[in-house]
Amino acid sequence: MSKPGKARYRLSAVKASYSEALGGELVEVETDDGKVYTFPHPLFMGDADAEKLNAEDGDTAKARILLGDQWDDYVKSGGDANGLMLVFMAVRAETQDTMGKHRPPRK
Repeated sequence: MSKPGKARYRLSAVKASYSEALGGELVEVETDDGKVYTFPHPLFMGDADAEKLNAEDGDTAKARILLGDQWDDYVKSGGDANGLMLVFMAVRAETQDTMGKHRPPRK
């Protein structure tokens, strides 16, 4: 039982609230040929994938982790690792802005 006056948050409600505020749990990247590729939003990335991503050095290794099985098709569509990592950095920056303004619901 929580103490009087303390906030209690329901994890599923907080996650849903941030997912809605950020536009979903996946990030979409469109290459110049119009094909769309997705990777998990950094805020919703699973622990194992986040650990693998953080353990890697270099854009190519990180981009391959983000796209997984989509990597070869992404490259064939004209995408490159540096471009994907720029998108990843932009998403993280946008997330910081959104999280600073957004207030999730309490229980």
